[in-house]
Amino acid sequence: MADVVASNNQYSIRPNYKHKFKPAIVTRLIHQVLAEKLTGVAYNPESCSQWTREISDEVKARLKGLELSRYKFVVNVVIGEMRGEGVRMGCRCLWDSDTDSMAQDVFMNDSLFCVAVAYGVYYY
Repeated sequence: MADVVASNNQYSIRPNYKHKFKPAIVTRLIHQVLAEKLTGVAYNPESCSQWTREISDEVKARLKGLELSRYKFVVNVVIGEMRGEGVRMGCRCLWDSDTDSMAQDVFMNDSLFCVAVAYGVYYY
């Protein structure tokens, strides 16, 4: 009779605490990127699309540097001109509140505002 060896196949559907998306850390990361890219910059509508791409790519690169395995990241960046008007933004997401999260930060100066939001979605 052959010995049957029990396999230790384990499939984790939750990240451990060390590898969990932490909004406070990600908010600081976003704040650093926005300050680096937009400090001293004046609003220019022709440059906004390039700035939003650069900011979102930099935020995604830094998120990947956190080595949160099995997380997928979505970054949304909006830049607008400061004209004394209000702006409302909203979103809806369907996710697992135990594993998925988001972080955001806002940058403002005399001529522009920028809202950057990063979503971390755990891939089962």
